[in-house]
Amino acid sequence: MKQDLRELCKALRCDICESIAEVGVGHIGGSLSIVELLAVLYFEAMHIDPQNPTMPGRDRLICSKGHAGPAVYAALSRRGYFDHELLLTLNQGGTMLPSHCDRNRTVGVDMTTGSLGQGFSAAVGIALGSKLEDDGATIYTIIGDGESQEGQIWESAMFAGNYKLDNLIAFTDCNGLQVDGAVSDVGNLEPLAAKWRAFNWDVIEVENGNDIDAVRLAVSMAKANRGKGKPTMVLLHTVKGCGVSFVIAKGAGNHNAPFSKEDAARAIAEIRGEDAAWK
Repeated sequence: MKQDLRELCKALRCDICESIAEVGVGHIGGSLSIVELLAVLYFEAMHIDPQNPTMPGRDRLICSKGHAGPAVYAALSRRGYFDHELLLTLNQGGTMLPSHCDRNRTVGVDMTTGSLGQGFSAAVGIALGSKLEDDGATIYTIIGDGESQEGQIWESAMFAGNYKLDNLIAFTDCNGLQVDGAVSDVGNLEPLAAKWRAFNWDVIEVENGNDIDAVRLAVSMAKANRGKGKPTMVLLHTVKGCGVSFVIAKGAGNHNAPFSKEDAARAIAEIRGEDAAWK
């Protein structure tokens, strides 16, 4: 299974590159940085059923950094929520796959996101509702480190800690970059782990958030916190554009960047290296 997930991550990265190249521009960097997390959540950790996407008591994933929609769509298609060929309609007229996640247009998307901070608030509300219903669901949410400069994040964090939402597991994609430059220059978040602990969250820090085994272990540890009276924040130190060297080299310029079919072919050759089981 471990090797399968590694090959799956290659396939997801190829899917992201192909779908963005089809429209010619997109959020390539922040989509590539969360691939390992999505692979672990959708293919191992989450209690979901693609054949019954609104199943009561299912786990939910809210990608609050909604510009990473291309990565979410790639995972949903590989998991069987919709035809893989639809990835090539990303952000085009009439598509069910808009640039940012939209629950009214895409089967499998649990919450519309994109206005930074709001998806996280919604996840906290969903976790509270799930706890009141006692439906057994775990609510997962992904935020960005740049997104964490939003005050709404910290209002929600305070609420979740106060209400002891131990059915809520959040992840921060700490890739160090946002559209205007380095996060540390635009609005330094440190000491980030201490901030979350001060808001009554348990914190797990992962040095390499693009290592599949490290992510798997962190998710397992976070799930074990259920029943202990605190929500969990997993800080994943990732690389924006992970897997494609020339995307990484663009730095903050890879946030929303032109990406041609020639770029995709070059990227896919680098990602694959050799034929993959999930090709």
